[in-house]
Amino acid sequence: MLPIVLASASPRRIGLLRQIGLDPRVIPADIDEHIQWDDPVQAVQGLACRKARDVGERSAKDTPGQDMWILGADTVVVYKGQILGKPVDKKDAVRMLDALQGDTHSVYTGVCMIEKKGKHSREIIFAEETKVSIYEMEMWEIEGYVDTLEPMDKAGAYAIQGIFAKYIRGICGDYNNVVGLPVSRIYQEVLKNAMDRKTVEDG
Repeated sequence: MLPIVLASASPRRIGLLRQIGLDPRVIPADIDEHIQWDDPVQAVQGLACRKARDVGERSAKDTPGQDMWILGADTVVVYKGQILGKPVDKKDAVRMLDALQGDTHSVYTGVCMIEKKGKHSREIIFAEETKVSIYEMEMWEIEGYVDTLEPMDKAGAYAIQGIFAKYIRGICGDYNNVVGLPVSRIYQEVLKNAMDRKTVEDG
């Protein structure tokens, strides 16, 4: 596989890539991450592409001619049609968790992978959905969790891999997608891309 550049400084995404044997070079994207779309798939794919393309343009100047994959990703929580990003403050985190508790919501992660090989480049774009069910929570539990500050930089105001694990009733789909990166889907897409390319080259 070509060297991979991650357009994010997220320790969770870095860790997930290392878990499957990849050691990414990290170049955080420098973009406005304001969500401009009402549809969650468009939102996560749109932001993922903006991140990957931003880093792609900068890496082309810094390392011209180098073959690589550039990976951009974005995650949102969706509840009853409403997109929930990261909470702006503790009050906002409490509001989000009070809405999510005792019910099921969806987590979407959009991925944009740009393959740069010689003078050519191509993009792989997709979004993965995982459904998450949360046990009912008392307000003191919500406020106590928010006081740990764990939710403050997380979409939907919780970290499934952290303290909040004790409130997860169940999931349907890829667990790693909720953490922040559907690494198994990424691997499968890269493998398919490589095999398609080999078929073309072999004629």
